[in-house]
Amino acid sequence: MFASVTSAAIAALTSDSPLFTINIGDFHWTVTVGTVIYLAIAAIAGLLAEFIVGWRLPGGLIGAVIAGLIGIWLFTHVLPFTISGDPTVYGVPIFRALIGAILLVFLWHLITFGAWRHRRPYYRRGD
Repeated sequence: MFASVTSAAIAALTSDSPLFTINIGDFHWTVTVGTVIYLAIAAIAGLLAEFIVGWRLPGGLIGAVIAGLIGIWLFTHVLPFTISGDPTVYGVPIFRALIGAILLVFLWHLITFGAWRHRRPYYRRGD
């Protein structure tokens, strides 16, 4: 009995079954297990990209998730290339997502570095 419950629970989590649905007027949005995993992969890729580049995006975790989502989209749909041995989780290629997020964080660093380089500190020591 316990083994059948466990296998049924694992099968439910590995399928793309809906977790919950939001209905607001004519707007219907269903969150599935695949959506949650996709966002988790984007968050991990974005945070790793921030760590590797050494530059933080505005918005904290939300900024990292957005960088990961754009990186996944950029390297799977706009610039499609293949990496042999690239593991995929729910159709998301892990290495390409990480490369895309790193590229976005690096570009953000190049664009905004000049604005931060000449800023004065908030406080001065010894004054």
